[in-house]
Amino acid sequence: MGKAIKNAGVETPGQLIELGSKEAFLRIRTIDSSACINRLYALEGAIRNIRWHFLSQDIKDELKAFYLSLKVKQ
Repeated sequence: MGKAIKNAGVETPGQLIELGSKEAFLRIRTIDSSACINRLYALEGAIRNIRWHFLSQDIKDELKAFYLSLKVKQ
């Protein structure tokens, strides 16, 4: 697991799966405001054990909507 995710308090793949990509991303954003949508996609890909490039368009659209909602709130 990467340094940023560990610094955000996620130590194991099991913890990542339990939290989900959105919550894990929120934790990363608290310590790294430059975290981009590709990081969110990568987290979801890690949970599904696939490269994020192979996520379905529906999943990418859902994650993108979540990501954009964060930008609006800032």
